[in-house]
Amino acid sequence: MGASAPAAEGQVLRRHLGVFDAVVIGLGSMIGAGIFAALAPAAAAAGSGLLVGLALAGVVAYCNATSSARLAARYPASGGTYVYGRERLGAFWGYLAGWGFVVGKTASCAAMALTVGSYVWPAQAHAVAVAAVVALTAVNYVGVRKAAWLTRVIVAVVLAVLAAVVTACCTASAADAGRWAIGADTGWRGVLQAAGLLFFAFAGYARIATLGEEVRDPRRTIPRAIPLALGITLVVYAVVALAVLAVLGPGRLAHTTAPLADAVRAAGVPGLVPVVRVGAALAALGSLLALILGVSRTTLAMARDRHLPPALAAVHPRFEVPHRAELAVGAVVVVLAATADVRGAIGFSSFGVLAYYAVANAAAFTLTAAEGRPPRFVPVLGAAGCAVLAFSLPGASVLWGAVVLALGVAAYGLRKALARA
Repeated sequence: MGASAPAAEGQVLRRHLGVFDAVVIGLGSMIGAGIFAALAPAAAAAGSGLLVGLALAGVVAYCNATSSARLAARYPASGGTYVYGRERLGAFWGYLAGWGFVVGKTASCAAMALTVGSYVWPAQAHAVAVAAVVALTAVNYVGVRKAAWLTRVIVAVVLAVLAAVVTACCTASAADAGRWAIGADTGWRGVLQAAGLLFFAFAGYARIATLGEEVRDPRRTIPRAIPLALGITLVVYAVVALAVLAVLGPGRLAHTTAPLADAVRAAGVPGLVPVVRVGAALAALGSLLALILGVSRTTLAMARDRHLPPALAAVHPRFEVPHRAELAVGAVVVVLAATADVRGAIGFSSFGVLAYYAVANAAAFTLTAAEGRPPRFVPVLGAAGCAVLAFSLPGASVLWGAVVLALGVAAYGLRKALARA
């Protein structure tokens, strides 16, 4: 089904990563995005239904992760669902998944870079964001092992900061477990919208799948790493959300731009605020590092099949990375980081990535029992969940996401027409 041309000499990546590094890369891309960027807008959408939205996002993410893990074990190549869709459903569906991933996650890169800027130097957020993109593109350029090592350090620091936040909130006299009460004051559409926004944060396990060509023993490593990373992240999200809600409540959480900093201040520990700001910046840097890795690998796979310029398929002879793809992705993100808005980027990214995972679930449904097919309900529930969450997002995100996907489809059709001419 639309098999890819084999990678030419000089286009093959080396397998460096084990289970631990793969899990850490997944954690680095998930924890920063969710805790420091998506929690407040999700509370604004769901109100007292925030925890229900978090649970729904977790269920959809679990289905997507299971489908992705089974497919990644069978197709351990760079590109993730771009490869799975192409091999199981046909060239068009693989292309659509790859296009949705590249444009959606490029927006995520800009959002994470701007999050760094807003915490480090709010008055110069765009300039700091651009500097962060340039620096992390340089780190990725010199090899995936160095990127994995840096992500490991960032994840350790961020988890320590989050532990301090949870401790401060749970021991504060202002904490009130009554603020955990679950209601539906915004209606189910608000809860679903919050789930769609929070899904932006869970989608980091895709980094593990898109690095399939650089993972040792991928048929064993990837199915173990993806659920481990997702499970750890879900526990962290739930604990932090409960702690912050106990101090701020859903109303105050919805109107803050720095929820964890405001939570420790309300808990009576203002001395932790600078620590939280440093942790937020590091978490966003970890997300950005892993995002650039994932987008560049999908770009590499699409360039190999000539859906993107073939020059982007080159692998550096010394550093063994898709260096041209990384530089191209970095250049686009620099432009977006200099001009974009953080919250708008989250919704746009969620729409593109939900489309990507809808294709992943459809591809997983075609697996046979001998190929490691997941239980049938998993891809069905995952695909349905992706569709519901995508169209529950804010109207502007749905509109722009649909427009950009349509442009990608038009480009695909034009390329096919020119090839037949």
